[in-house]
Amino acid sequence: MQSKKIVVTGSSGRAGRAVVRDLIEHGYNVIGVDLTPAPEPSPANPDEMLAGSLAEHLKADLTDLGQTLEVLMGADAVVHLANIPAPGLFPPGRTFVENVAMNYNVFSAAVDLKLERVVWASSETTLGLPFETPPRYAPVDEAHFPFPESSYALSKSVSEAMAEQFVRRSGIPFIALRFSNILGPQEYRTFPEKYWHDARLRKWNLWGYIDERDVAQSCRLGLSSDVQGAESFIIAAADTVMNRPSRDLMAEVFPGVEVAESLPEYGTLLGIEKARKLLGFEPAHSWREVVEG
Repeated sequence: MQSKKIVVTGSSGRAGRAVVRDLIEHGYNVIGVDLTPAPEPSPANPDEMLAGSLAEHLKADLTDLGQTLEVLMGADAVVHLANIPAPGLFPPGRTFVENVAMNYNVFSAAVDLKLERVVWASSETTLGLPFETPPRYAPVDEAHFPFPESSYALSKSVSEAMAEQFVRRSGIPFIALRFSNILGPQEYRTFPEKYWHDARLRKWNLWGYIDERDVAQSCRLGLSSDVQGAESFIIAAADTVMNRPSRDLMAEVFPGVEVAESLPEYGTLLGIEKARKLLGFEPAHSWREVVEG
């Protein structure tokens, strides 16, 4: 049977590279799309060399609908990661306008071309980040949406509303993955020095993170799951960036916020139960592999 053709937008970015590599390893035919050229694979990483040699890469500006239609032509599905990736990188208006334009064009093109599915990068920021105002409860789950506190978060919230409209029009599943702070082994070694001495330094997202390899896992599961409609999922690691019990962190920094009795000792405060139940997502990586050996 011929492998499915998946377009990955934002393929030159950190998450994009991990997703391209993972999909190729699982037998998909991948086309990467980005304005930035694909980075040169590192000879020290054989998997990266393999992914770089097997994936086709196209240059396109997804704020242009014509270019978007062209790169999605003939695809079975799209993993849409291309956006300005965080607040504060550009003026707020630019972040909002460009992200919404890219998302609208990809969603619209996917529907017009009758793709099977859209898996796309939403954000944990839609839940109320940064948490200058305490969360209503913890772990924060999908019901805490929407609380956008920046033009970036607002662009993601608006895009989730757009996805619902496109689903009503087409019936195509739209899977929004609300990624936590994407990190990897190179950052994990810095946690003791950067964060552990002051819990307030990472309160902004309830000490959450997600390994880049688990980002890739969640995208692949989004493509293969039987989820229908427009659904949104928090995607985070099973623990926090801290070496202290999660309940103690909440008591110190957010006293008075209700914490679920079922919370594991070092459990994530960004709830991933919905992703576990409907996508089959289970984080496979933690900073503890690197720091604690």
